[in-house]
Amino acid sequence: MKKNVLVFGAISGLIIAATGGISGALCYNNPNFQGNMWVGYGSMLLAFSLIFVAIKNYRDKYNEGVISFGKAFMIGLYIVLITSTVYVIVWLIELYNFYPDFMTKYVAHVLREAKAHGATDAELKQQEASMAGYVNMYKNPFGVIVLTYMEILPVGLVIALIAALILKRKNANPQLVTN
Repeated sequence: MKKNVLVFGAISGLIIAATGGISGALCYNNPNFQGNMWVGYGSMLLAFSLIFVAIKNYRDKYNEGVISFGKAFMIGLYIVLITSTVYVIVWLIELYNFYPDFMTKYVAHVLREAKAHGATDAELKQQEASMAGYVNMYKNPFGVIVLTYMEILPVGLVIALIAALILKRKNANPQLVTN
């Protein structure tokens, strides 16, 4: 199982690193952050799609066509952890080396969007105050790490859960039940 997880986790990590680099550049260089959420989450889905491949590969090639939900979920979880860690590392490198004023630009974007959608001055101040917590978290690498993991982990966990549910198999030759 270890080799399977490492191979597919590494491939998934490479996908997320490449697309993360592109997405980060697009996001930072577009003042409207337009479409970047879709690029980011699309790249996560692409990278995490390898969870299905890894579970099926392990089940069919190494486990005689049988895998429990728990084992399948563990394979998915390990791949999620590898991929998410690569994602966090890539973001830390990008943030501290290329986008040091990211949060300043992002807060300005959020406030512009709120104003464009008719937010009052009081609502804008409230929005700015709620964003201040994120700005403070971004002043510390640990805060950046926590927020970045919170961005990708839930997506991966949901995909790992779905993959484990779909690909679990109690016996190698399932029989059709007839009445």
